[in-house]
Amino acid sequence: MSQVPQPALGIVAGGGELPLAIAESVRESGREVFVLALLGAADEWVKSYPHEWASLGEVNKVIKALRAHNCGDVLLAGKLARPKFSEIKLDVKGVLVAPRVIAAARKGDDALLRAVVDVFEREGFSAVGAAQAAPGLLAPLGQMGRMAPSGECEEDVAAAFRIVRAMGALDIGQAAVVCDGLTLAVEAAEGTDAMIARVASLPGHLRGTSTKRRGVLAKAPKPIQDRKTDLPVIGVQTVQNAAAVGLAGIAVEAGGALILRKRAVIEEADKLGLFLVGVAP
Repeated sequence: MSQVPQPALGIVAGGGELPLAIAESVRESGREVFVLALLGAADEWVKSYPHEWASLGEVNKVIKALRAHNCGDVLLAGKLARPKFSEIKLDVKGVLVAPRVIAAARKGDDALLRAVVDVFEREGFSAVGAAQAAPGLLAPLGQMGRMAPSGECEEDVAAAFRIVRAMGALDIGQAAVVCDGLTLAVEAAEGTDAMIARVASLPGHLRGTSTKRRGVLAKAPKPIQDRKTDLPVIGVQTVQNAAAVGLAGIAVEAGGALILRKRAVIEEADKLGLFLVGVAP
């Protein structure tokens, strides 16, 4: 008896490495991928996959494209600047869904993402997350490279995760930097890279150096967020940025964070002398 082919995964792609990493992982698993590339956000890699371009307000075009390419599941991934709704050109279906999406946007990023997911689910698609579609990207539990955190760093990891979870409950951010028990930076709308960069402006006695590394970057999902849409992500650049400001290592929630190009990330951490660990939720 022949096996029924699995419906394609539709990736609604914004900017950055994440949509590409998911597409590569899903294709390697043998599943077909269709990319709905968002104008002004998605990158040129989408040309390597069956794809169409659309703007945020072209909801009818998006739905038709996903159906035409046999997409049963839909995944939202990538960076997307918060839109100015007054400047978005809406098609007929966009006009219908805009009021509830705009209302959700006023409640925060997670409410906005849930509203967008709801639009797809009302059209009969199943919204999935990266963890479900590309489980190979998830951070494993435990030490991932050659370096292990010291006792002091383990205390910083625990403190940083307490901060991240408290911030996440308020829909603020997913990351924090702690050194010797002192909070050096927390993430808000600027993103992780910009947050790490701020650490460099702090006095030397508060943070580590390339010769005496101290402190940790921690990332974990918000307790209130839908994990289908917005898991925290680290990549090679994250490791390089953390090393540049003298941090000793990076800790992420095991099973609750994505690592892009995992082998390269571990190799970079080993080369720069940083630990990389996955911490139990």
